[in-house]
Amino acid sequence: MLSEFELIERFFTHPTRATRLGVGDDAALLRVARGKELAVSTDMLVAGTHFLPGADPYRLGHKALAVNLSDMAAMGATPRWATLSLALPEADARWLAKFARGFMDLARRSRVDLIGGDTTRGPLAICVQIMGEVAAGCALRRDGARAGDDVWVSGALGDAALALLALRRRVRLTARERAACLTRLEAPEARVALGGALLGTARAAIDISDGLLADLGHVAERSRVAAVVELERVPASRAVARRLDDPAVIAALLAGGDDYELCFTASPRARKRVAGIARRAGVALSRIGRIEVRRRGAPAVTVLDGEGRPLSVAAAGYDHFARAARRRTLLR
Repeated sequence: MLSEFELIERFFTHPTRATRLGVGDDAALLRVARGKELAVSTDMLVAGTHFLPGADPYRLGHKALAVNLSDMAAMGATPRWATLSLALPEADARWLAKFARGFMDLARRSRVDLIGGDTTRGPLAICVQIMGEVAAGCALRRDGARAGDDVWVSGALGDAALALLALRRRVRLTARERAACLTRLEAPEARVALGGALLGTARAAIDISDGLLADLGHVAERSRVAAVVELERVPASRAVARRLDDPAVIAALLAGGDDYELCFTASPRARKRVAGIARRAGVALSRIGRIEVRRRGAPAVTVLDGEGRPLSVAAAGYDHFARAARRRTLLR
């Protein structure tokens, strides 16, 4: 049986690039570049809430870091350092080797140093804190949207939630669709390069983790504006698009979460610049709506159907402590 310190030494001690002192002491020592600010975020993944207890450990290690990289992307920050804390039912060396490989493969690809963390015995839970650098005063934030802005999203939405519907046998997918959607759910890719490219162009940004409606709603609330989304403009994969006659799939597209795409606002005058950013980043960007003045009593986000009529969507996004959340037993 591995001890706590043997576990850390064997699986989570690696050479670092941008760190003066990493794993092995009471705290890490970092070098933050002159003229930069430190961006810091934390995400926790809990078995039975964010992932199935039997989830593939390699993909789980990847996702544990990827969801945090997505927070850096939403701020336009360059990720540099991460800490990892694990609660483990037991010190299973085979499971840990796969988990650590998934985490560290993405860390190396993203040039992120693992600089510390903690381990304890308990129900399986993973907590990652990530830190990055962004030019002082330039970070993308949620409170910068203005009336008249365009609303944009990257990639396609709904695939991760569609995978969850398939796991619950709520929809049937082809083998190819199921594999693609499960990859989006279990091994998302953060839009870090895109986030950095949007500095100076986007006025507000957020990553879509809890669903488009919920996360765009956070931007609207923080910016004290309202957002209008045109359903027909929201980008969907073929697997999602061909099932949009099913209300559950519409809810997956708009409120399912786990997309880890970027949603941002920008001036209409910046459309050509946004198109250029999309080409250079190799990422599809879709203009899905607009920002308006917030009127008293009006919702933060309104969705319009193909005829321009407000659409009622039963789900508004994932909230761990809302009553509706208790009806969703696995994954957000």
